[in-house]
Amino acid sequence: MPHYPHTTCWKGQAVPLITESLVALDTDLGATKQDVIASLAGLVQAAGRADAAGLTADALERESKAATGLPGGFAIPHCRSAAVKEASLAFARLSHPVDFGAKDGPADLVFLIAAAADGDADHLKLLTKLARALVKKDFLASLRAASSPAEIVALVDGVVNPPERPADDAPAAPVASSVAPAAAQASERPLIVAVTACPTGIAHTYMAADSLVAAGKEAGVDVQVETQGSGGVTPLPAATIARARAAIFATDVGVKDMSRFAGLPVIESGVKRAINEPGVMITEALAAADNPQARKVAAGGAASEESAGEGAQLSVGKKVMQALMTGVSYMLPFVAAGGLLIALGFLFGGFDIALAPGSSSAARTCAALTWADPGACAKATSIAKLAIDTGWGAGVDYLGAVLFTIGGAAFGFLVPALSGYIAYGIAGRPGIAPGFVGGAISATLGAGFLGGIFTGLLAGVVALWLSNRKVPRWLAGLMPVVVIPLVTTLIVGGLMYFLIGAPLASLTLAMKTGLTGMSGGSKIVLGIVLGLMMCFDLGGPVNKAAYLFATAGLMPDDPASLQIMAAVMAAGMVPPIAMSVATFVRKALFNKAERENGQSSWLLGLAFISEGAIPFAAADPLRVIPSMMVGGAVTGALTMALGVGSYAPHGGVFVFFAIQNFLGFLIAIAIGVVVSAALVIALKQFTQKKTPIQAA
Repeated sequence: MPHYPHTTCWKGQAVPLITESLVALDTDLGATKQDVIASLAGLVQAAGRADAAGLTADALERESKAATGLPGGFAIPHCRSAAVKEASLAFARLSHPVDFGAKDGPADLVFLIAAAADGDADHLKLLTKLARALVKKDFLASLRAASSPAEIVALVDGVVNPPERPADDAPAAPVASSVAPAAAQASERPLIVAVTACPTGIAHTYMAADSLVAAGKEAGVDVQVETQGSGGVTPLPAATIARARAAIFATDVGVKDMSRFAGLPVIESGVKRAINEPGVMITEALAAADNPQARKVAAGGAASEESAGEGAQLSVGKKVMQALMTGVSYMLPFVAAGGLLIALGFLFGGFDIALAPGSSSAARTCAALTWADPGACAKATSIAKLAIDTGWGAGVDYLGAVLFTIGGAAFGFLVPALSGYIAYGIAGRPGIAPGFVGGAISATLGAGFLGGIFTGLLAGVVALWLSNRKVPRWLAGLMPVVVIPLVTTLIVGGLMYFLIGAPLASLTLAMKTGLTGMSGGSKIVLGIVLGLMMCFDLGGPVNKAAYLFATAGLMPDDPASLQIMAAVMAAGMVPPIAMSVATFVRKALFNKAERENGQSSWLLGLAFISEGAIPFAAADPLRVIPSMMVGGAVTGALTMALGVGSYAPHGGVFVFFAIQNFLGFLIAIAIGVVVSAALVIALKQFTQKKTPIQAA
């Protein structure tokens, strides 16, 4: 492990962000950005600062959301990752530039910014200082002219920790600030307020802010930006927002507390557009300010329907997809908590808990247990009291029943949460209440997750439309908290009960009946399809669609739903384990970074974390992904054929107690792993790339 000289440490930091061992100059790290990221992650691991496999997977997952290549020939792949022990910078000056998605061509300068998932604020501030410096041409020129790793370290040191100025030499004001203080006197220049935010909140958030500020100065416009990043959020003063002519939202995630900007004309885009063409966005914002029909931020925190010109808003399809993913992401915690609690209930209380007769939860719980004292159910006020009265065996049974009941309560929120947060993704806070109510009605009518998706979209659209209506001032304050939820809930509930609910319930029942009645070949075909979907994009939209199909329909007393859940989970476990096996069996076919990834990906696979195979798939998609899909399809088919079922929606082999026919579960996974590993080895062996990937 390299020694880190204390003389290179930043003030107040025990460990420097970058050392000479984290710098690679004029080197070839591979032909793709995946190769480069994996190689730089290998440098960070060699320095004892991170696990390369986890860091690579998280950096590539961030890369999949938006490319990190920027104009000027540089790229800043970055992420916050639990695999990072110490916040670190790894730098490469490439002898052969690599495409990172920038419009002006490939990058020859690459910084991998690795922040710990629970990193402290000081480190994050240093990382954002570097990101801001990268938009300055003189800093990039210095990086290209540096002759040694020590010089690179010194350049970065000078940017993130500049020498302190004497008090009498201090500048009167910063050149560019993410949040400029409110002026003492109103400026004659037009004022535009902006919000920048990216998923990680480290680099693009602050680079976009500085680009907008700089472009505003060139255009004679005062631009004040609120950066909603990892370094903390300093909200724009209300007086500043009140003076602004327009707003710019350059974000890849939702704007926090958007309702503060109600009434302002707004221009929306992803965060990278503010870096690539900030001047164009400012021009669009000024045009919107002079256009009475421009899109405006509504009182409920959503934008109105009118458009201020090209680039002013996200596409309808993009908004719908974001809303659906918002609903799924907020629903998954209910799935995980409820499913695992139900599984633990089965472990302690037995599987007959779910099948016990009785019209109420209390009756079902009591009827499911075998107690020496039939009256113990009525007398028991706690598990401890029950254990004393009837023996520890009954106490354990009661604990299982309680866990099962709590898990069932959590599962009861699946469809309402899905619907409510889909509506929230479209309309903001005014959509939450009608979305939740619509989801609850859907569950009551038996329309299931199909009804939840419909009610979420309907509630979001109606709430958004109402938010954009112009109303008298006396009514405006009541709109988001009373009028919009009331009217939207009435419309959604009425349509469900009088028009849409019954057809959706019939469709859901038909699907459930069809799945329950599947046998033989039809079940195997379903397993194949689910296996293919789970391995197609390893955590992407197709994978999530298959997982949602399984979890939203999971019912403890429905054997078909248990088998679907088992097929999905088993198939999703195959890719990471298969790639780990392949790297052990044929090490020569994989570079150093891939072999290191293989040392840990098997554990991710056993835990049903399909993303463990992303580094391999990203580096070689044409050979890895088809191989994984074939193995996943084989596993999905075998779980169906062997009658494997899963009461738990997640956990892999670690929820063995919730798996029906656990031996069949293991056999299906093992055969799928062998198939995938053999295929990927064969494809790499006989269709090897002509240009070998450099080892890290």
